[in-house]
Amino acid sequence: MKEVQIGLEEFLELRKTAPIIDARSEMEYGKSHIPGAINLPILNNEERKIIGTTYKQQGNQQAVIEGFELVGPRFHLIIKNALDLFPERKVLIYCWRGGMRSEILSWLLGMAGFEIFRLKGGYKSYRTYTYVTVREKRDFLTLGGKTGVGKTRLLKLLKESGEHVIDLESLAGHKGSSFGGIGMRPQPSIEQFENLLAEEFFKIPKGATIWIENESRRIGKVILANELYASIINAPLVEIHKSLVQRISHIQEEYASLPKGDLIAAVGRLQKKLGGLRTSESIEAIQNNQPEVWINYLLQYYDKSYDFDLEKNQRDQIVKLDLSNENQEGAIEKLLNIKTKR
Repeated sequence: MKEVQIGLEEFLELRKTAPIIDARSEMEYGKSHIPGAINLPILNNEERKIIGTTYKQQGNQQAVIEGFELVGPRFHLIIKNALDLFPERKVLIYCWRGGMRSEILSWLLGMAGFEIFRLKGGYKSYRTYTYVTVREKRDFLTLGGKTGVGKTRLLKLLKESGEHVIDLESLAGHKGSSFGGIGMRPQPSIEQFENLLAEEFFKIPKGATIWIENESRRIGKVILANELYASIINAPLVEIHKSLVQRISHIQEEYASLPKGDLIAAVGRLQKKLGGLRTSESIEAIQNNQPEVWINYLLQYYDKSYDFDLEKNQRDQIVKLDLSNENQEGAIEKLLNIKTKR
């Protein structure tokens, strides 16, 4: 079957009913890709390097010839793999710029009876779109508060109640502190994080109010775009308050059962900020199964850090909300009232 070249808007619509093939190398795919795409490289990592060198030294014609010499012997394997993965034989395909690699894969699968829709401009057109999307100005309502007040839990409850929510920590695969990567999946690259974030924005109507956590600019190794971070710190802040006992209990539920070695390593990364004595006391409490002790020590540091950041990034509008004596339903009701009265 012949291919049909389509623009990004049609591509994003068709992906709801057809699988996506990324024809780039494994390394390119691993760095970033269109979410949901399956990697079926025409040139693997090593072959791509070889062809790139040939292109620079001998030109396009020789690179094309050498490319077919490298890939031709495994054309049958690519077809077999595609038939196993996509038995319905209808796929969307892209490469870096919508050029030779996706064109070759389209030609190859077309001979095997596939119905093919190839993205004009390739992954680059998608990435340009997500780059812009992430940096657009939006109507945020930020949830703030000291460590342990349960901001992420509140975001989840808001989403369940039908609110528009962006959970940056979930997308980043990190909870933002020295302990934030324990038990989490490997973090995406900054580029892939922005792709994932843009996909969430795609689902939210323009102009809608979005609940988001008051994050630092860095979440693990992920760094928020300047424009996005500015929008977050300039948005109205709902500062959640809970008792110290409740905060310690919440953190204990989330972290106390994690591997002791990981917890000790996380404390060690904070040694310069905690000081030698407090670090050793915290490690000893972890070893002795005393989570309330080491959590209390760490909160003394994190509370000071929170106060410093709040002073540094002063807000025009802060609403303080004490949820110490509220159940989940009451907490969400109060948050929604704040939104309504803006």
